Parts: sequence; structure tokens; C-alpha cells
Amino acid sequence: MTTNKQITSTVTDQGKLEIAITDSARPVPKDDEVLIEVQATPINPSDLGLLLGPGDINTLKVEGSKITMDVPAAIMSAMQPRLNISMPVGNEGSGVVIEAGANAQELLGKVVSVVGGGMYSQYRCLPAASCMVMNEGTEPRDCASSFVNPLTALGMVETMKMEGHTALVHTAAASNLGQMLVKICVDDGVQLVNIVRKQEHVDLLKSIGAQFVCNSSDDDFMEQLTAAIIETKATLAFDATGGGELAGKILTCMEVAARKNATEYSPYGSTQHKQVYIYGGLNQSGITLPNNRTFGMYWGIGGFLLTPFLGKVGFEKVGELQARVANEIKTTFASKYTQEVSLEGALTLEALMVYAKQATGEKVLINPNG
Repeated sequence: MTTNKQITSTVTDQGKLEIAITDSARPVPKDDEVLIEVQATPINPSDLGLLLGPGDINTLKVEGSKITMDVPAAIMSAMQPRLNISMPVGNEGSGVVIEAGANAQELLGKVVSVVGGGMYSQYRCLPAASCMVMNEGTEPRDCASSFVNPLTALGMVETMKMEGHTALVHTAAASNLGQMLVKICVDDGVQLVNIVRKQEHVDLLKSIGAQFVCNSSDDDFMEQLTAAIIETKATLAFDATGGGELAGKILTCMEVAARKNATEYSPYGSTQHKQVYIYGGLNQSGITLPNNRTFGMYWGIGGFLLTPFLGKVGFEKVGELQARVANEIKTTFASKYTQEVSLEGALTLEALMVYAKQATGEKVLINPNG
């Protein structure tokens, strides 16, 4: 086959978002590159910013193999850099190396995972150095999600160590990433406080070894969370919701816990720094903090992204983390999917309504060559 099909997202100057399957020539690898036949690529929340991002889902229309949505006029000015540009979608995926340049012949026939963008594609040409070579017996479906979730979960623990914290709080904790983090913390002896919204998620996480699981739907949620933080002394949180009151509630509970352990009084609250990192946007509303300084003056809220973290820790540490992912891809870093679709199947109304709502436990996998 000399052609290549891929999913692209385009914002037009007419105020429309168009998602379509486009055809192009199959790429040819250069000396240091490989050509991957992509056999598995997940739809992660981080993919939706490009795929659906500015579109108003209430205006969605399916027109043959194309999906269209209106882009609100208020944000069209922010779309100027991508107007009328057909942008390939998909951060990560896996497949088999079917062609290799002169300096990458040893990868021929290998199952590899990559994070290179444009992965919702039948074929992807990338530098050999960017490939994570998987162990024998690993299928592409096993390792489709080898980068974003596993390395983010590992990055949370590494950040905790680098910044001098000793325990973690994690929200939306029943996700694939959340389950990985539970397993990492159990294996590494790190205390982890998990926040979920449903009793079934409490049961799920406890079944894989979680000790502290707080249900934000319970009337006594703040008491649950405070008690868990008092016991663990967690002063670092990673928040996948990204909006609403949860970040403020976490900081408040951390402050209550810190004051219980304080040995001297300070009019500015505890002197233990408390940090929340936002790494997702499940809640699109603004971050709401209490206006009565319930968490003192030693606190911070910031953003956490995987790529800057990897750049900060350096090549050697990244290699160590990737080796751990490859070795534990069927255990600690195993992902579960509720649907597997083709490129065409990903652009059906049924599939889109599943992945657009970003619900815990409903993850879609694309097989571009299926």
C-alpha cells in the first residue's frame, strides 16, 4: 500500500471545526528513521484538545465520514495559528516496524511504542531514537498506552521525591492512570490518598491495594480526606479535574493536617508548603478557592505537563522510567479499553459521545489498520 489514511482536525475560517479521514502518501523513512504500521492508539483526554477542542459539541453534525461543529465566535481569534490547517491527531500509539533506514535496521519487525503526534494514522514515520522497543511477547494492543499515562504516573512519584514531599493525593483516581499510580505506590512503599466520585471506584481501588480512598460524593468527604492526610502527611496533590472547588478543598485539608502536627504557632498558618498540580481538565470551570485563607500562606497551585518533566529529569532518568514501563506493561502499566474501533469507527456519533465525555472506565482504542 502506497497511501496512508489518518484522522485530521481542521478549524476553518468560516468558524467550523471539521474532523475527517484524509489520504496522503505513505511516508518513507530516512537513514535514522523507521516506518511503523500503527495497530493500536488510544484516545486520551490530552488528545481531545486538538481533536475536539474549540468545537461546540451541541452543534455536532455527522456528514458522511466527516464530523463538523461550530466554533464559538468568542474564541476564533485564538484559533488564528491553526486556521485552515489540516492537523493530524493522536499523541501516542504502538505498532510494528515494517521499514527502517540504514541506521535503524535492528528495529525491523520489532513492536514499538512511540509518542510523536499524528498517531491516528495507518503509518507513522519517526526517528528510531524516539521508539520504546517492547519485550518479546508484547502485542501492540498491550503497549498502546506506554507513554502518556505510565510516564505521567511515574513522574508524579519522581516529582514528590525531587520536591521533598513524602506522600501524594490524586484525584479522578479510578482512571487507567490512577490505577497505575496505585500499583506504583504499593510497589514503591509510597503513601497515596485517592479521591474518587463513586463507591464502585472505592471498591475497585481497594481491590488493587489502595489503602486510602475518599469518595467526594459522601457527606463526610472533607472528614475522610483530612483523616487520610493526617495519617499520610501528604503535602503534594495532582488534580485531574482542573476546575471547581476540589483543589481548594485539598489544600484546606492539608492545612488542617499540618496544624495538628505543628510544634509552634504562626499567624500565617502552618509553615509546611502545600502544593497542588493541575494536570487535567475534566472540569472546564474555573478553579474556585475559599476566600477565608483556610490553607494559610504556604501553598501553591501550578500546572504539570509530562514533556517539561521529562526534559527536567534528563535522558538517563527517562531511560530508567521507560525500561520499567516496558518490563511491567502487562501488570503495573496495563490499560483497559471498553471499545476498539477503526479510523472510520472513531468518527461515528456513538464512539464520539463515549470519548468526548471522558468518563472513568470508558476508554477507546483505535486500530488504524483494523
